[in-house]
Amino acid sequence: MTTDAYVGLGSNLDDPAIQLARAVSELAGLPGTTLVAQSPFYASRPVGPQDQPDFVNGAVWLRTRLPAHELLDHLQAIEHAHGRERLRHWGPRTLDLDLLLYGQESIRDPRLTVPHAELPNRDFVLQPLLDLNPGLTLPDGQSVARLRTLCADNQLRKLPPKAGT
Repeated sequence: MTTDAYVGLGSNLDDPAIQLARAVSELAGLPGTTLVAQSPFYASRPVGPQDQPDFVNGAVWLRTRLPAHELLDHLQAIEHAHGRERLRHWGPRTLDLDLLLYGQESIRDPRLTVPHAELPNRDFVLQPLLDLNPGLTLPDGQSVARLRTLCADNQLRKLPPKAGT
């Protein structure tokens, strides 16, 4: 059985657009997984501490046979391979991969919350999801398009395609 999973990508260190482009390639190579689509990349102000560079964000739509927690393990291994260090909450990072949605499942345990808890509050997550699938809904039936209209502006700026290659 395959599940549609949506993964958010973010970086603000060590050439962020290149970090994201490499991560997309690595995600496409996960076992039992197919890359359905990749969103454009966007730049935005950091959430939390403002004494750091702007972020580059995007999202991918995967079709996977991996269970949610196994997919999370792979995401964390890719982050680690990119030099991810968790030094400060909402601090700078080389790569952040978040499992945003996993089919229509709701998961809440000590390791994983899906849908991602902050998804409704992040234009840099909602807009890439809309780019991937304009009709996307959360497990509770909320429309991602509606959430986007209600979301605070974080000075989201779409980057030209060459920035993501």
